[in-house]
Order: sequence, then C-alpha cells, then structure tokens
Amino acid sequence: MQKENREGIRGWLNPTRYGWARVSFWLQRLTGLGLLAYFVAHVIETSSLAQGRFAWEKMLELTQTTEGHIILILVIGMSVFHAANGVRLYIAHGGKGVGSPGRPDYPYRPTSLSLKMRTCIWVAMALAAFAMMYGTSVLFGE
Repeated sequence: MQKENREGIRGWLNPTRYGWARVSFWLQRLTGLGLLAYFVAHVIETSSLAQGRFAWEKMLELTQTTEGHIILILVIGMSVFHAANGVRLYIAHGGKGVGSPGRPDYPYRPTSLSLKMRTCIWVAMALAAFAMMYGTSVLFGE
C-alpha cells in the first residue's frame, strides 16, 4: 500500500524543505501583510484628527504605551526587510544573481539562488535587525 504523501498546508508552509528561497518568499509576504495592516491602522489613527484635538490626543496615547512601542519596532523591522528584500527581488527579476539552470541530479539543490542572492537575504535580515535595535534604543532609551 502506498503511503499518503500529503501534508496539506503544513507542508506548503514548511520552510526547511526549500531553503532560503522559501524563507525569503514567506518573509516577504508576511511583512507585506503586516505593513498593509499597519497602513490601515495608520489611516484610522490619522483620520481621528478630523474629530478634533481631544480625539487625536486620545488616539496618540495608544502608541505611547509599551505595546504600542513594540508594534512600532516590529513595523520598523518589517519595513526595512521588505524594502531591502524587494530591491533584491527587483535585481533578480532583471536576471542578475540568478544561478544558471542545471540538470536535476540527486540530491536536488536549487540553482535559482546564487551565493550573491543568499548573501542579500542575510543582509536584508541584518539590516532589519539593526533597524529594530535602533528603534528599540530610541523608543525605550533614556
């Protein structure tokens, strides 16, 4: 009897099977959705300005809490990673840094990501981490 080889959505989300290309793919999508949610919240926050100064100051108090600062630090990290990885993807779509196709022999190794592109993913993650550390020092520092 043949074993059922369907993992469902869990297999689809598994980043370990496909390497850094899949990790980068998922981080790009997740940061994009996070930035979209922040954009909607920001429009709602800014629209409170039309209701007067008291409504604006009350809405602004939400961002001056510890939870508000943590959300802003996450937004900083998402913005930096999404922008840096987006530049990498833009370059890759131009054909730069993409490996040449090869014969698929076992063990299968994706040739789509060259060393330069893998390095760019790490640089995007490092830039996001540094930006988040800077944001933390500004928001929680003295």
